[in-house]
Amino acid sequence: MRKLLARLVLLASFAPRADAQDTMLVFAAASLKDSLDAVNADWVKRGGAKPVVSYAASSALAKQLDGGAPAQVFISADLDWMDFAEKRGLIQSATRRNLLGNKLVLVAPAASKAQATITPGLPLAQMLGPAGRLALGDPQHVPAGKYARAALETLGVWGSVSNRIAAAENVRAALTLVARDEAPLGIVYETDARAEPKVRIVADFGTGLHPPVVYPAALVTGARAPAAAYLDFLASPQAKAQFRGFGFTPLN
Repeated sequence: MRKLLARLVLLASFAPRADAQDTMLVFAAASLKDSLDAVNADWVKRGGAKPVVSYAASSALAKQLDGGAPAQVFISADLDWMDFAEKRGLIQSATRRNLLGNKLVLVAPAASKAQATITPGLPLAQMLGPAGRLALGDPQHVPAGKYARAALETLGVWGSVSNRIAAAENVRAALTLVARDEAPLGIVYETDARAEPKVRIVADFGTGLHPPVVYPAALVTGARAPAAAYLDFLASPQAKAQFRGFGFTPLN
């Protein structure tokens, strides 16, 4: 029995083991899920190692980086959380680039008859009805929610709905509330709305009502060469075509 155990231990010592150094962990804003999955499939077809992607609110990802999470690439849905990472020395500043743009839209469940024109004084509270809530990414932390609050403040209607917000942990969670008819209205990115057949776009917030929606990307401090090649690929013509197909606007 002892000989058998010794042999098993010897064999185990030669067995291949997953090494964290061989894993390229990518932290990406939740709204990138469908598009980045498609881009990653192209990357793998070209011979790149399959990235492991953690999708979440940019705020949560930045705080995980600050806590020592071993990601190698960070893609935020706004400039603020990338600034947060840069100020703390969590990213390689020289690799930072503005990768994508997006737009905000007002959405409702697919069967809803809601109609609106985005103008000052938008009657959003009335549109929600007596008990309805407006689904947003948490406007205190989540980029999509912060953009939405800025737009509603510009329109002069934030005060009328600020106590009727269904604050979600990320923009995809806000979208799900509307898709399940748990919220009569929500504000999400156009790309999210296009990806969910159970919602429809009621109106487009256009430009000028909030800071531009920008997705910056950068290598995390200590990232290795394969991650640099991956980051370059995200800005390649092939990747840009994929992102564009999902409704994003490639930048630079």
